[in-house]
Amino acid sequence: MVITVKIYISADMEGISGVVSMQQIDSGAREFERARRMMTREVNAIIESAFEHGARDIVVNDAHGDMDNILIEELDSAGVSLISGSPKPLSMMEGIDRSFDGVFFVGYHARAGSPDAIIDHTYTFRVLSAKINGRPMSEAGLNGRLAGYYRVPVVFISGDQNAIRCAREELNNHIGVVVKQAVCRTAAKIYPFSQVEIRLKAGVAEAMKKIRSFKPTVERDSVELEVSFTVSDMAAMALLIPGVIRKDARTVIYTGRDYLETYKVFRAMLALTRGII
Repeated sequence: MVITVKIYISADMEGISGVVSMQQIDSGAREFERARRMMTREVNAIIESAFEHGARDIVVNDAHGDMDNILIEELDSAGVSLISGSPKPLSMMEGIDRSFDGVFFVGYHARAGSPDAIIDHTYTFRVLSAKINGRPMSEAGLNGRLAGYYRVPVVFISGDQNAIRCAREELNNHIGVVVKQAVCRTAAKIYPFSQVEIRLKAGVAEAMKKIRSFKPTVERDSVELEVSFTVSDMAAMALLIPGVIRKDARTVIYTGRDYLETYKVFRAMLALTRGII
């Protein structure tokens, strides 16, 4: 019997090896087109290694900004499908379900407020912090729990050293690959892609070899979400969601029946606070 290994890739941009500044991550910015090519190249390296080590089906979800960054015409697309564009109901995790054997987080970054971390934030720059059951979360922690809801483990993560640190604090065991060394929020020690590619492919090979041993990160029963925003008006708008209560001027709390419900409420909070300054 042929065993098919199906991989889900959520690809962000801030943790891509050559990305260090706001001029690279915003659509229309000076270096954005270059960053798109770097992102596509890095995803391709990971796809190539995953197929080499047993993957048979890969879904890539473009998870940065407007979520249409990856260049499909340059993607190693045999056996790969790309989810592109926004808005998506499940955002950075659109397309995840129980059919996958493992999740890769590519180009991820540290949570808001992390020192020495490239462009640290949590989903948007409007969020000062997001906690699940009292624990601070990065996007890896938030998204990894959504994978866990579907009983799929996170098996591989790439980014700067503090992206990997956050993920290790927030998720069950996985393979973390440091692709650059952040020295502050918009500066890093970076390496030729030939060196980065070797690290990435080795990390993917290890993750694929151990894929059956990784355990999903699961929040059982009710799930408390606590979000602190940059200004009080954002918290006030979040209160429009039934069940959301105020903790203080900038902080709200919601307790959901399960993680999927809680994640959807988080997404609704972000939608309601868009455009408030």
